Amino acid sequence: MTDAADLEGSDLDALVRRVDPDRWLSSRFIADAAARVDVVAVYAFDHELARAPKVASSALLGEIRLTWWREALDEIFEDRPVRRHPTAQALAEVVRRRGLSRTPLETMIDGRYRELEPAPLAGEEALQWAGDTAGSAAVAAAWILDPHGSADAARPAGAAWALGRRLASGDLGTEGPGMLRDALAAARAHARRLGVAAFPAVAHAALASGRPGGSELGKRLKLTWAVARGRI
Repeated sequence: MTDAADLEGSDLDALVRRVDPDRWLSSRFIADAAARVDVVAVYAFDHELARAPKVASSALLGEIRLTWWREALDEIFEDRPVRRHPTAQALAEVVRRRGLSRTPLETMIDGRYRELEPAPLAGEEALQWAGDTAGSAAVAAAWILDPHGSADAARPAGAAWALGRRLASGDLGTEGPGMLRDALAAARAHARRLGVAAFPAVAHAALASGRPGGSELGKRLKLTWAVARGRI
């Protein structure tokens, strides 16, 4: 397995930069290179899970893809040889180095099953989906950055970011703006419990405007201001 410096320039980091620019940008505020690599691995895992409902031609095939990742977690947490997939291998290293709990990773998988249903996500189901997916990813990232802190406080911020993206794509309907407003209020309140080290795990919630687009420079400025103040 390559060291942190090698992984920093790896295809995994490039993948997250391409498919998940908001969280990739927020990860640039993690000062420790090894921790940054580990957080990026969590975001890569979330990306792979998000692909399952999108690329599968049927709900059954989507379930098979998600089951594949659940079996990968079995290998990781049962200390068995892990399948040869860059993200699975990287995630195994994160668990080994950090003692990361299986709970947020398992919850991230569970949350994606909601996307296999034909009905659009709305109301409480959308809130639960957001918390289970990006919210759990934020919890895992916060744990990596500050294992002695209040990692669970990161969940509302991750959820708010996910809702913002869904609203920007037009998937939340007329209730979307109100949902995002309430989610951001909860994110700001809970983020105060996080230490300075863990804040990059939630900084991307500052980009949850619910509007599409935005330049990378503008996003960098927003994130810099959020990190400097320690507030979403």
